[in-house]
Parts: sequence; structure tokens; C-alpha cells
Amino acid sequence: MGIESLIVMLIIGAIAGWLAGLIVKGFGFGLLGNIIVGIVGAFVAGLVLPAIGIGLGGGIVAAIIHSTIGAVILLFLIKLVKRA
Repeated sequence: MGIESLIVMLIIGAIAGWLAGLIVKGFGFGLLGNIIVGIVGAFVAGLVLPAIGIGLGGGIVAAIIHSTIGAVILLFLIKLVKRA
């Protein structure tokens, strides 16, 4: 993995984490937290979405949407665990 790929991954993770924080109200983790939530969300979406038959294609916009969906799922699960 080159430095360019790492930078793009961090930017997409930050955008996805920020968008997921807006969608799931009450969760703001700051810049580093949003990046982590976005990257972990991309991993979660990579496991969940193909299993249910959803494919978004390629490109930056698809990667942001994919990561945001996963981050929303992750934040929803965190919210459920915090309630318990």
C-alpha cells in the first residue's frame, strides 16, 4: 500500500465517520475518532453488504457511501450496547 492509498483511506474514513455521526445523532468522536469509525465501518460494510447482496460499484463516492453505511451500522451497535 502506497502513501497515496493511505491518505485516501484516511480521508474517506474521516468523511464517512463524520457523515455517520450526523446520521446517528449524539455521536461525535472528533477527527481521529471519526476516521477510526469510518475505517472500521468500511470493514463492517465489507462483511455485511455482500452477504445481503448489495454492491455499490467502485469509485470514491461509492467508497464513501459504503463506509458511511458501515459506520452507521457500527454506531447503531455502539448505541445499543451503551443502553444495555
